[in-house]
Amino acid sequence: MSERVSIHGIWSSRMAFVLAAAGSAIGLGNIWKFPYITGENGGGAFVLVYLLCVAVVGLPVMMSEILIGRRGRASPVNTMRYLASEAQRPRFWVLLGWSGMLAGVLIMSYYSVIAGWALAYVFKSAAGVLTDQTAEGIASIFNGFVTSPEKLLAWHTIFMVMNAIVLSRGVRSGLEQATRFMMPVLFLLLLILVGYAYKTPSFERGLVFLFTPDFSKISAGGVLTAMGHAFFTLSLGMGAIMVYGSYLPRNSSIALAAIGIAFLDTLVALLAGMAIFPLVFANNLAPGEGPGLIFQTLPVAFGHMPYGAGFGALFFIMVVLAAWTSGISLLEPAVAWLVENRRMARIRAVALVAITAWLLGILTIMSFSDWAFVFSFLGEVKRNGFYDLLDILTANFLLPLGGLAMAIFATWCMLPASVADELEMGNGLLFRGWYALTRYLTPLAVAIVFLHGLGLVQPVIRFVQGLFSVPVGGAA
Repeated sequence: MSERVSIHGIWSSRMAFVLAAAGSAIGLGNIWKFPYITGENGGGAFVLVYLLCVAVVGLPVMMSEILIGRRGRASPVNTMRYLASEAQRPRFWVLLGWSGMLAGVLIMSYYSVIAGWALAYVFKSAAGVLTDQTAEGIASIFNGFVTSPEKLLAWHTIFMVMNAIVLSRGVRSGLEQATRFMMPVLFLLLLILVGYAYKTPSFERGLVFLFTPDFSKISAGGVLTAMGHAFFTLSLGMGAIMVYGSYLPRNSSIALAAIGIAFLDTLVALLAGMAIFPLVFANNLAPGEGPGLIFQTLPVAFGHMPYGAGFGALFFIMVVLAAWTSGISLLEPAVAWLVENRRMARIRAVALVAITAWLLGILTIMSFSDWAFVFSFLGEVKRNGFYDLLDILTANFLLPLGGLAMAIFATWCMLPASVADELEMGNGLLFRGWYALTRYLTPLAVAIVFLHGLGLVQPVIRFVQGLFSVPVGGAA
């Protein structure tokens, strides 16, 4: 069979792909979510469980998504259409491509708003607005900001334009060049912030919290949270890694690339924890403050430390860079599809997709003010209307189902010869181990993540226990 060629271009090397895909994976989840869920679940024990879940859940799905993308050499929709035909499978598998493309645009619509917060906080920090503020003062500044639709719209627009500019320049001149610059700068800023945290008297306490396991503090819910985050942090299930994989050179090892991406993603998460927890402890703040850790807890810490305004600004620049490298990957699948199927010039396709995501973002902006409404999901009260709905739809439905479908398609539906051809691992122990893991254990783990996201894990466990239970005292 002749080698398919992507009409969009190709990465110049495997390293370029690793940096770009790592940029897709490294986002607000690493710097915003990982530290606070680690704080909520006891620190070191959670980190160990998380690393195990990356190996068992994240890596196999990532390899599946990359090999599917490189085999198809097109947007997720057209890739699934081609591969389903090649393997003589039903055409409904194309829905996997549509699901990923939809998830990317929906996530970007609210992701851009949150990234806009970070962008605004770069200037708030640099200007000293957050300096010497009490916790109540920081909370007042934050609440005043997020309930101002005009301010949120301005920063949301700026961030969306930043992404559109990169996307419009194509694969090598846009995506690759941007990540080649932004990823090293992100790591440099992160190391500077770790060095800053090292100067605090609580640096050792932060390391102990992050790396000393106390398994008495880890619960079944914590394990499921670690499993879910290991899956979501690698940017899986939304077509971004698939479309990036379609630009991967033929002579590049998928296994080595996936390991490199997972390593960089995990390294950033751990370094973020090393930078954040000492600052939190040095100011006698709580490490498990939830989503407010970045925008309310840390500004208090920076505001009461030497040179805090400058280092606070550097921190939020780092957050913006992480969000930017992720944002471009979220929109790329839809852009690629428009170029392929509607014969659009790339700049026009980028404009259409970016404007669509920008308009949807207005729902999120208004969710923090005039259009806010309260509803309950799995017993938890949600107060931010459309923002929470979009988050639930993508995080609890589209992404886990997409990842589950990719693992199943790669090992149950694709021709084994095609899978072996893409992975180039031969038929040895490594390939057989990956194949068995991805075929059986990984789909089960992702299915558990999906059921947990719907609050169905415990009912299923009770149902299974009921099937095998023996009535006490025998039959009446």
